[in-house]
Amino acid sequence: MRLRALAWHGILITIQDCRLGGLNMMKTFTGLTALVLAGAVATTTLAQDDAAIKAAVDARQAHMSLFAFNIGLLGGMAKGEIDYDADAASAAAGNLAALARVDQSRYWPQGSSTLDLDAEQTAALPDIWDEGSDIGAKAMALVESTTAMEAAAGNGLDALRGAIGAVGSSCGDCHKAYRQPNN
Repeated sequence: MRLRALAWHGILITIQDCRLGGLNMMKTFTGLTALVLAGAVATTTLAQDDAAIKAAVDARQAHMSLFAFNIGLLGGMAKGEIDYDADAASAAAGNLAALARVDQSRYWPQGSSTLDLDAEQTAALPDIWDEGSDIGAKAMALVESTTAMEAAAGNGLDALRGAIGAVGSSCGDCHKAYRQPNN
């Protein structure tokens, strides 16, 4: 029997290296330690992945809330529910155009669809990540329609009404294809 010292993360562990029936206790201890460490690393990695996915989902939902807030103002004006205000319309349309141009790629990590999370957490359908998905084309249509809205919104109610349909279609086309319907 002999004593061995093992240093691990600044902790000194003294172990007796003895053999019982041909079983090397040091090897057993080392194997168990490796297994425990692997489990701890895997658990930490999963927790970090879960936190990153939650942060991405929260960011994209906040982004969509900003879209809804601004399109709500413009839609209210277009329907006559809110008095038309050229400055407010221009600001809201500018916000929409800026939001559409934001790089959203980090909002949509693998593992953040309805297959991976509860319905309360996301409405993003897994088709977004399928090869051949036209999500990029739909995003570009949103950029184009919000840019046109930005140019039109401050030029009178008729100009706003003429541009808002394309923005609504861009939003709706993407939601029909890639968002789980509300139940």
